[in-house]
Order: sequence, then C-alpha cells, then structure tokens
Amino acid sequence: MAIEKITMPQLGESVTEGTISRWLVKVGDTVNKYDPLAEVMTDKVNAEIPSSFSGKITELVAEDGDTLAVGEIICYIETEGGAAGGGGTSKQEAPANAASTNEEATAPTTNDEDQPNKRRYSPAVLRLAQENNIDLEQVSGTGAGGRITRKDILKVIESGNIPTADSKPATSVTEEKPAAVSSQPAASVSAPATAQAPKAAAPVNVPVEAGDIEIPVTGVRKAIAANMLRSKHEAPHAWTMIEVDATNLVDYRNSVKNEFKQIEGFNLTFFAFFVKAVAQALKEYPQINSMWAGDKIVQKKDINISIAVATDDALYVPVIRNADEKTIKGIAREITELAAKVRSGKLTSAEMQGGTFTVNNTGSFGSVQSMGIINYPQAAILQVESIVKRPVVMDNGMIAVRDMVNLCMSLDHRVLDGLVCGRFLARVKEIIEKMSRENTSIY
Repeated sequence: MAIEKITMPQLGESVTEGTISRWLVKVGDTVNKYDPLAEVMTDKVNAEIPSSFSGKITELVAEDGDTLAVGEIICYIETEGGAAGGGGTSKQEAPANAASTNEEATAPTTNDEDQPNKRRYSPAVLRLAQENNIDLEQVSGTGAGGRITRKDILKVIESGNIPTADSKPATSVTEEKPAAVSSQPAASVSAPATAQAPKAAAPVNVPVEAGDIEIPVTGVRKAIAANMLRSKHEAPHAWTMIEVDATNLVDYRNSVKNEFKQIEGFNLTFFAFFVKAVAQALKEYPQINSMWAGDKIVQKKDINISIAVATDDALYVPVIRNADEKTIKGIAREITELAAKVRSGKLTSAEMQGGTFTVNNTGSFGSVQSMGIINYPQAAILQVESIVKRPVVMDNGMIAVRDMVNLCMSLDHRVLDGLVCGRFLARVKEIIEKMSRENTSIY
C-alpha cells in the first residue's frame, strides 16, 4: 500500500491557481485512474480533475470553494503496489518535505507551525502585492496552511483597506518557483508609491430585509469578477466607436438565410459576417492582435477570435481558431457549435484557450452602444451592436433609411494607440459596407 497525492493541475495558459467548485468524490470512495475527482474553476471555465491513480480516497485536503495554487495538494489516494502514474509522492514523506521547504523559504516565527505556507507566495500574489504596495505580513491567507492566494489579495484591494509596510521595515520573502526553475534571491514586498493602484471603495454593508432575496455568488461568477477586476486594474482602457452602413449586408444575408438553413442545417447569422470582417482586418493590422507581457509586447501570429457567449448566470468566451482562414459558413458553424456547448455545459477548457482578440455580439439583446472590458491579457475587444434602421444623409445630399450598426472598441492603451485602432476600425467598416452577393462568398 502507498499513499499518493493529487495536486492542482495547470489548466491553461498563465493559470496560477484554481478553485474547487465541487468535489465529485468523498473520503472512502474507490476510483479508477482518469476518473474525475473534482470540478475546478479558473478564469471563466470549469474543468474536471482526473485521478492519476487507481485506489481509495483517504483525505480531501481542500474544501468546496477553496482556491489553491498550481501544484498544491488537493487530496490523497491509497493505492496498491506504489505509484501507477509516476511522479507521485507518498503522504508519509510530505510533512518532512514541507518542513524542509519552509525552513529554506522563511525565517522561523511563532505562527509558522499553525500556518506553514503563509510566507510562501506565488508570482501572481507577489505581483499584485507589489503593484498595490500591500504588506503581505499583515494579510490573512485562506489557502491551505494559511497560504495567501490571489483571491485574498483581490479581496484586500476591493476593500480599500490596504495594509502597508510604512510603519515597519520592508520584509523579504521568497518567491515560489516551479521545480524546473533555478532558485532566485528573495524578492522585496515593498513597492514604490508610484506603482500603487487606485484604491477600490469599501464594500457596502447591505441590510437584508423581509422579502429580499440573497443570491449566493457562484464559482463561475467569482472567476468572472476576478478576471474583470484584474483587467480594469492592470490595463488602462480607452474607447472608440465607428458607425457602419450595413444595408447591403442585411439585404444579402436576408436573401440567402432560408436557403442556407435548409441546406446546412444551422443559421447564417449577421455575427458570422462581422467575425469574418474582423479576422480579415486583423490580418492587415497585426498590431491589434497583440498582448501586453510586462517588458514586451507579443504580436500573435495566429488570429484566434474569442466570442462571448452568455448563459443565465455566467459569461463564457470560447475561441474560433484561425478565423482568417475560415469561410463565413465555417465561422457560422463554429459559432453555433460553441454556443451549444456552452449552454449544454460541454465546453472544454481547451476550447477557451489561445484567444487573441474578442468580438462580443452585444447587439443580440438590443444594445446600440456599449464599452466592453478587455478580455485579459488581450489588447482589445470589439462590441458589435444592434443593427437598426435610421435616416441617413447620403453622399448626394438625399435622406434615406439605412440599416446602421455601431462598432465599439475598447483597447489597452499600453499596447495600442488611437491611430492604429482608428485605421483598423475604418478597414472593418469598409469590408462590411462592401459585403454583397456580388462581392462576398459565403463558402
């Protein structure tokens, strides 16, 4: 018999932690290798953690709602004949290893026995603390062993009550690194005053009276809130809008939609035409297809369009990969399939990774003007508003009723400036206004 550990996996690019939204097993259950153990939530996606071994669950280290860093232990499994999948460490060895790690990472304090992980910080926690001048010694952690998680730091920032190191010497801590990375000198928690982000307003104490309904915040909603907060705190948002005459596009699509549905079996939506136009313009203006990476800007080669799909209580952002290489029919098919997966709960983590630019169909619920929050770490998001009939003064001075649509773009001003964004939007406008049966092929 051997006791093996299951750790929090890395479920996507740049993911540093995950939240246990629901356990699928309990202590005493027997599982096979690859059986799902728990549902874990990262930014805007739920995924299942499979078991690396066959055996019996002996301990659940984390509870529903706990947030753990990648690599932290979530449960232990008793197996026969040792490790089945390689890389497992017995539970009997874990305390000694943990003690050794803590001796190297921290100076002994009176509280370290109760909170062995309190002073081991992930890179995400260190970055947020430095940017907001937070003294981590004064923050209580909710992670395993008192560990401070990114969620704890975001909660402190939201409260507006920022504990600083002004009244005490700066404390040195050790930044936790993956095993494959060589150790680095201790990093200072203190940060210059210029790096401090604006403090959020303290949360309001809302009285609950008779007849009021209290709705618990779901795991997915918490992840959405955390990612949106991060985007607004880190990315300086700017906003611009352009008006587009979509009359020719509307006439073209309406003339073929019934035949298309009969032949293909799914709808030909206006949104597919807009996604195609955006993908084409991104190819011509690759600066828009970029991401901020601290000391550099990464201009992505592939054009992978994230599309926002809403359910009753959450928002998901699946990705249409290589959208510039797809036909309007192909894009329409993917939009239909991805939306169906979101609403049936079958969307996978892989289908939400790798997006380089987001297009949001806000017009689907009647919006005519909106300012989207950028899907971090992308550099921009485009809102396609509702197509409405309006009187328009034509080039010849005559007034005509035209089908008009607003395209609203939010941009990260660290990466993009108004000039390139204006040219990009003007190109999208040009492509859309020229769409017609004569100029545009659906196939």
